[in-house]
Amino acid sequence: MKPYRRRASTLTARRTLRRRGAQPKVVALGGGMGLSASLAALRRITGDLTAVVTVADDGGSSGRLREELGVLPPGDLRKALAALCGDDDWGQTWARVIQHRFQSKGEINGHAVGNLLIVALWEQLGDPVQALDLVGRLLGAQGRVLPMSAVPLELQALVKGHDPERPDDVDTVRGQATVALTPGDVQSVHLVPHDPPAVPEAVAAVLDADWVVVGPGSWFSSVIPHLLVPELLDALVQTKARKVLSLNLAPQPGETEGFSPQRHLEVLGRHAPKLALDVVLADEAAVPDRESLADAAKRLGAAVELAPVAGPDGSAKHDPELLAAAYDRIFRMHGRIGPWR
Repeated sequence: MKPYRRRASTLTARRTLRRRGAQPKVVALGGGMGLSASLAALRRITGDLTAVVTVADDGGSSGRLREELGVLPPGDLRKALAALCGDDDWGQTWARVIQHRFQSKGEINGHAVGNLLIVALWEQLGDPVQALDLVGRLLGAQGRVLPMSAVPLELQALVKGHDPERPDDVDTVRGQATVALTPGDVQSVHLVPHDPPAVPEAVAAVLDADWVVVGPGSWFSSVIPHLLVPELLDALVQTKARKVLSLNLAPQPGETEGFSPQRHLEVLGRHAPKLALDVVLADEAAVPDRESLADAAKRLGAAVELAPVAGPDGSAKHDPELLAAAYDRIFRMHGRIGPWR
């Protein structure tokens, strides 16, 4: 077996760039696989990267740990840390380890190693941010991972036609896992508690950023929840950072079934009417009506950038290299040309 060695030349280059202020400070907001895709791209173009992750998950291993121990759901935080692991032997081995799920007939079945590690450090240190920073150092993560709030949150949605036998009625659907797959038309979402405290480090990162990246990801259950944390929304409105919204490659079964790209923007605007954007990034093959998307983006103050960012296998997954190229071009060409260029 080859010894675990980080690439010294790469690490030296990154440290040199940091000392010179030669990289953009980027904050990425989201959760689940969408945020992971964005982080896997962004870590290729900057070493000054912070992920701010939703903490409303109530399904699977995360939901079980949350219910049993009263902790933040660790799953999306774990996925973000895995996405920030380097491409060397050390990084890729640890990425596989923390993503590994136990298979058994007992209570440990389905639990991810990373979830248990994160929760163990939370209990040991009593500080969720310090614990995540420690896990990041262990993994050699190329960036920082923060929860958007220090308290577990419940996501609730108002859904029209949730019951097919009552297509005109609006029901309240509770829980992120349920909202993500709900039938019917999601009208709006909110958090319980309604005014959760933001993690101060997350607010500070947004205010200090050069660029904030929102999305891609499950629109109602991973993207919009960040806009429902008052202190975090205030920071997004007040920051001098440029903001890019990365759209999904396709509507998701359940919560955004049948959504056009422009409708994604419309519902985001309804949940955060004071939030202005600078750029909306979309895959050129996923936009059938470019004029309508441009009009919807303009109402949010944004220009549309179309780029090939989908993977080659035809699935609705972003290719990290193509997405990195798109982000890099946006950072260079739109608005502020930072000291990293």
